[in-house]
Amino acid sequence: MAIFRKGVHPRAHKERTSGVPIARGPEPGEVWLPLTQHIGAPALPVVQAGERVLRGQLVARKADGISANVYSPVAGTVKEIAGHITSSGKKQDHIHIVNDHTDESVGLPPLSERTPESVLSRIEEAGIVGMGGAGFPTAVKLNVSGRVDVLVVNGAECEPYITCDERIMLEYADELFAGIRLCMLACGAKEAVIGIEKNKPEAIALLRQKAGEGVFVRPLRTRYPQGAEKQLIYGCTGRIVPEGGLPADAGAVVVNVHTALTVFRAVEKGEPCYERVMTVSGGAVAKPGNFWVKNGTPLRELADFCGADENCARIVNGGPMMGEAVFSLKVCTGKTTSSLLFLDEKECVSKVASACIGCGRCWQACPMGLAPNFIEAALFAKDYAEAKRCGALSCIGCGCCSYVCPAKRFLAQSVRLAQKTIRGRGI
Repeated sequence: MAIFRKGVHPRAHKERTSGVPIARGPEPGEVWLPLTQHIGAPALPVVQAGERVLRGQLVARKADGISANVYSPVAGTVKEIAGHITSSGKKQDHIHIVNDHTDESVGLPPLSERTPESVLSRIEEAGIVGMGGAGFPTAVKLNVSGRVDVLVVNGAECEPYITCDERIMLEYADELFAGIRLCMLACGAKEAVIGIEKNKPEAIALLRQKAGEGVFVRPLRTRYPQGAEKQLIYGCTGRIVPEGGLPADAGAVVVNVHTALTVFRAVEKGEPCYERVMTVSGGAVAKPGNFWVKNGTPLRELADFCGADENCARIVNGGPMMGEAVFSLKVCTGKTTSSLLFLDEKECVSKVASACIGCGRCWQACPMGLAPNFIEAALFAKDYAEAKRCGALSCIGCGCCSYVCPAKRFLAQSVRLAQKTIRGRGI
């Protein structure tokens, strides 16, 4: 088993929800569907205010290039297409639908055959994106036939608190394997390797029992960020993705376990991507658990459903290492919303940054071998070419540097800003 260098070992905090079966989440009275639930161009609305839609109906089609379709998770009436707040703090166009609670639905037509082309087409049609958090359109990712020989399935789930992927592996194992086979067919892979951290022994045992020919389960050392794409490929196959390259350059392609399950549902059941499993956890939640949540559900409905205290120390959309602090429960869920955390005072560390002491701990922790403090210094000096030379564009945003910094500097945020500035200025 290959082990990537560096990384950190944050406390898992998974005990609250790892043993809680997936349940049905709240039925929202209204949904706000973001037109950007993916990497790439926003989807283009195909409905208008006053129009009635059904659950599973296309409401926004993919734009040219990299984009993804958007489907309604409820039956109801389109109230408006307007700007709505997102977790980034900016307003983006959303389709606002009022739920009439009839649950009338429509599905995708059955596939007459299972070929690489038809499966890829169905994945694109269903609007499936990477459900692990990246949101890259899955049909684009899997369209690499002839370039890869192994499909790497991400079941590592290395972020603290989050347990939705673990529950999927335990409760939907048969459907997961069917989805993996479909992904292998679509990308032309001859074998698949499921990488799971060793802190999930039940999932490892069950999937090993059910794995068939050409599909292997690889237990991985528990170390953050084991689930990052390059680290996962190395841990599962021993292959190294070249700097600036893609997984296909190492003969591999990566999908998350939730993504594989969603592929199964789209191909075999005709269900487009309009809901997902989420973890709701934290010390300020009365009823933590894992839930099927419809895309576009306001976070306030999740908070009320789980008995969460919105006046807690911090609310986080996503995991504590890579997620974003939530400033408003008006923000709505999307295809990549893996968790919602309500953290109490004991779970949060007050961060008042002081001057860098040059200890080098951020260097020692960075799994990409970068010097985050040098990138931050270049950012503050507005020397963006130097920030790029220091490897800012190679950062995977894992947050290890901020986690270990004794000066409590916001290194991960600084490097992220440097990335955005470098790309925005075309340096």
